[in-house]
Amino acid sequence: MYIPAHFAETRPEELARIIRENPLGILVTHGDAGLDADHIPFEYDADVGTHGVLTGHVARANPLWQRSPTGTSVMVVFRGAQAYVSPNWYPSKHETHRHVPTWNYEVVHAQGTITIYDDERFARRIVARLTRRHEAAEARPWKMGDSAPDFINEQLRHIVGIEITITSLTGKVKLGQNREPRDRLGAADNLEERGHDTIALAMRKAG
Repeated sequence: MYIPAHFAETRPEELARIIRENPLGILVTHGDAGLDADHIPFEYDADVGTHGVLTGHVARANPLWQRSPTGTSVMVVFRGAQAYVSPNWYPSKHETHRHVPTWNYEVVHAQGTITIYDDERFARRIVARLTRRHEAAEARPWKMGDSAPDFINEQLRHIVGIEITITSLTGKVKLGQNREPRDRLGAADNLEERGHDTIALAMRKAG
């Protein structure tokens, strides 16, 4: 990934934030058939190892867990807030007419090695963790105990657990840091008006 110095994000807490706020990762693998990508919700634990671990699961019918056995090098892409930026939103554009359209975004690349867990206990544990996290905001959070045990057991037999030990985290936040403050803030105002509140807030903090 090309990263100009002013767009590089190296703060561990910010990298963790982007991953946790955008847990649907793109798991990129490379095998005999070439490149492939799977879209998987991950649980991120930053306190394990040097850079943390990602855990998730795939359908047993998905050949990923056989195509990429334990020890395979992989990459997971987590894309955060993103939006198109019009040059008309820069106050200086109307003075100089020397701006072009662009796209602002946040992204983290997590590289590491995968471990396959064809293990019902692991699968049950990761499903429980993902469920607790994503149901937490519900008035009556769903839990596995809400379903019949035989139904849950059958569902768990159809998934395989995966864990990725992260060896490096690379972050890029392109938020107009290379622009005049009035242009960056002008673009943020226009994005907020269009409902892009998250990236607008990130752009305001980027100064």
